[in-house]
Amino acid sequence: MSWLAVSVELDAAQAERLSDALLEAGAVSVEVSDAQAGSLMERPIFGEPGGEPAASWPLNRVTALFDARVDAEAATRAALVSIGEVGAGQLHVSAVAEQDWVRASQQQFGPVRISERLWVVPSWCAEPDPRAINLRLDPGLAFGTGAHPTTWQCLRWLEANLAAGASLLDYGCGSGVLAIAARRLGAGTVIGVDIDPRAIEAARENAAANAVEIQVTDPDTVPAGPYDVVVANILSNPLKLLAPVLAALTKAGGSVVLAGILDRQADEVMAAYRQWFDMQVTSSKDGWTCLAGARRS
Repeated sequence: MSWLAVSVELDAAQAERLSDALLEAGAVSVEVSDAQAGSLMERPIFGEPGGEPAASWPLNRVTALFDARVDAEAATRAALVSIGEVGAGQLHVSAVAEQDWVRASQQQFGPVRISERLWVVPSWCAEPDPRAINLRLDPGLAFGTGAHPTTWQCLRWLEANLAAGASLLDYGCGSGVLAIAARRLGAGTVIGVDIDPRAIEAARENAAANAVEIQVTDPDTVPAGPYDVVVANILSNPLKLLAPVLAALTKAGGSVVLAGILDRQADEVMAAYRQWFDMQVTSSKDGWTCLAGARRS
């Protein structure tokens, strides 16, 4: 399969809004970088964000990856119009071969140590500690590698709090890393949900590679639950919109775990969930917050 990358430079204050608009317009992933230095923040569909907050850079380059069958330029211009950036700078469109995309992705990721007994290990790397729980992972086009603080914090929460035999729903499962970790840590029924067919495929393949059984589906066919634990490592705006949905999927006395949230966004996300949950900040790392809440009866 071939891909098109579309880049545009604009004021940093609009970068996050454009990222969301591009994902809604059909982009597979969005990368935000300092237009001068090139540091990046990835924003995949229901995957993990990455890098430092874009607002710290005065001018951003936003690059969206589209399936080559999509009119990527038209989709990007429509996204710009939707956020009021009609006069944005020139668009730069380039072809990206799948082989180059995969190779570039692999070069970015190595084994990630989550704790004394838990590692996330890309499929092309050797296991650094054979005695540990090594989650073998090939992200493909579905992000969730364990390298970013959001995924790292969710994995740490699962290791510390997940009860043996608990049921778990990973809403926005991406590569399936959290769902697979839950099974390896002793969970019972585990369901992964994603809107991207590529993520669903990647999660199923990763589950098979780890010899664990999880069910992976789309939001329209997710089993009703409720679940002992619902985890969602997405982005703050979708998390706020999903609050009633995730509350309905969580058992009374169960837990919701939320990530993909900048520190400055934590209060507003917690406010969206307080109708159903007793929320708290569980950890903060490199500007990103992980929240957890106990479901009230």
